[in-house]
Amino acid sequence: MSFPPDSPLVDAISPSPNHEPRKGVARPDILLLHYTGMASTQAALERLCDPGPRVSSHYLVFEDGRIFQLVPEARRAYHAGASYWEGSTDINSRSVGIEIGNQGHDFGCPEFPETQIAAVISLCRDIVARWSIAPWHVLAHSDIAPNRKRDPGEAFPWQRLAAAGVGAFIEPDPIVRGGALCPGDHGEAVARLQRLLADYGYGITASGHYDSATHEIVTAFQRHFRTARVDGIADLSTVKTLEKLVALKAAGG
Repeated sequence: MSFPPDSPLVDAISPSPNHEPRKGVARPDILLLHYTGMASTQAALERLCDPGPRVSSHYLVFEDGRIFQLVPEARRAYHAGASYWEGSTDINSRSVGIEIGNQGHDFGCPEFPETQIAAVISLCRDIVARWSIAPWHVLAHSDIAPNRKRDPGEAFPWQRLAAAGVGAFIEPDPIVRGGALCPGDHGEAVARLQRLLADYGYGITASGHYDSATHEIVTAFQRHFRTARVDGIADLSTVKTLEKLVALKAAGG
């Protein structure tokens, strides 16, 4: 069954049967970005509209900039999976999901074409404005599921989105020697790092032990906010960038 597009930027409606009412929320407050991670975007479209796998997203943006809407924004699409942000584990109910046609890490991380990124920025601006989505609620799939997802990846131009008014971003601190926290470390410095990550929204407890979960979350943070080196080690650049983002969020913008 077709439906009217929510955005004037939509080029085509390709209805997916995989959706249901949102649970416990009246409106979305998260914009969640993915890459498709498949050999072709057409194959991804077919999968997102297939009732068998029960996966979907609200939008799919092709490499040539075409925007397809698959699920009405008022409905809960199935794109986030097992996830966490700011205490919530039902990110599907809180979010609008955009799949971006890109083969992803398994296919060598091809660049996002300029035409596609321009379309993504325009669509994101439209969604953020209509739903009043806060900058720190514009997220990567890897932010909410760092133990199993890498998309949309470190090649995605988050800084360009922020410059266009979509999402939070600050210039990362430069990478310097010394002061890094690594897997296996423990103590108050690790606990403070974990508290900062939790303050921003990541699903982590301040155990004081730099365990595998901490490594995964630091990696996800770097994929989004400090892409010069993505290694899961909390060097001074990573920690200072995180501190500034937490302060920006606390200040409300």
